[in-house]
Amino acid sequence: MQEPTGPLAGVKIFDLTRVLAGPSCVQMLADLGADVIKIERPGSGDDTRGFAPPYMEGTKESAYFTGANRNKRSLTLDIGKPEGQAIARRLIARSDILAENFKVGALAKYGLGFAQLHAEFPGLIYCSITGFGQTGPYAPRPGYDALIQAMGGVMSLTGDPGGMPQKVGVSIADMFAGLYGCIGILAALRHREATGQGQQIDIGMLDSSIAWMANQAMNYLATGQNPPRLGNDHPNIVPYQVFATADGHIVLSVGNDATFARFCTTFGHEHLLADARYVTNAARVANRAEVTETFAAIMRTQTTGWWVERLEAASIGCGPINTVAQAFADPQVRARETVVRMVRDDGSEVQVVANPVRLSATPVQYRLAPPTLGQHSDEVLDELGFSASEIARLRQDGIV
Repeated sequence: MQEPTGPLAGVKIFDLTRVLAGPSCVQMLADLGADVIKIERPGSGDDTRGFAPPYMEGTKESAYFTGANRNKRSLTLDIGKPEGQAIARRLIARSDILAENFKVGALAKYGLGFAQLHAEFPGLIYCSITGFGQTGPYAPRPGYDALIQAMGGVMSLTGDPGGMPQKVGVSIADMFAGLYGCIGILAALRHREATGQGQQIDIGMLDSSIAWMANQAMNYLATGQNPPRLGNDHPNIVPYQVFATADGHIVLSVGNDATFARFCTTFGHEHLLADARYVTNAARVANRAEVTETFAAIMRTQTTGWWVERLEAASIGCGPINTVAQAFADPQVRARETVVRMVRDDGSEVQVVANPVRLSATPVQYRLAPPTLGQHSDEVLDELGFSASEIARLRQDGIV
């Protein structure tokens, strides 16, 4: 195995997460150099191994699983059996972090709850990611991304004003919970460096979803009014939205009054600067419908390419609405090397999306392709001191 490098080299993680929120959190830490042992159910593994098609080319590995599980070693282990629990504790004794996204209280049945482990391993950092957190009336409920998007309010803000509420097109509630979990773990590592003490990190997907509503959440707190669904319009800035062009669509982002004035003078609409309904952003927000109608007529006069070229030259925010394929083909995306090819043990390659964190001194390392189920079981058990015959017996008994 290629030795981990990076700011978290030497940090060991016992990974009991599955699906997306937890695995994406742990993958970020693995990319930064942590040695991750991913615990999976014998025979089936992480649920997302079955979230297919699509499969990665030439394999039976789902694209979903592949996207959140690189730089991890897979150990199959039945923690429902006492012998599996004993092996888990031996690994936890060597670990700095335990990450899990089981339902509240589920791991305590196996002797692997936070209170049980903290008493024995006071330096262990224990990150729990659940739908609703460890407390409150909904704590026992399972959490699912679309459910959390619905309950957290963002679906009420997404979609056409006259249409149905819409969820975001990716599992954003899962992803943000994973990122907040990663931040919490990094803070807990710093605290442990100073005090030697571990702690539990309690991440609720619903809490996270309320937090990342950002200005829309604050708009409600400031006014007591539910923000309306505006489709592609910005709630606080006009014009900052999608417009039709002569041959497609474009996002125009006029972020302040100086930019608005620059648009008007560059494209021959200086008369708008003398109109009180247009001259300030507050006035434009108050007159949203009329401003939108005016700009809709202007933007339809030229093609998307024409607008992008000239708006960029005038330092006015804009961009085409790319498909996923067009986004990956974009010269900026390609220049940033956002797709990485990783080599599997059999010599084949798999494409993954690069980690967006660029560190000048300790760059992200892509050392382990997403593992096949139980790929590293023998290796991990050998490190714990099990003999080949003992490992064979554990496999025969269904422990691994």
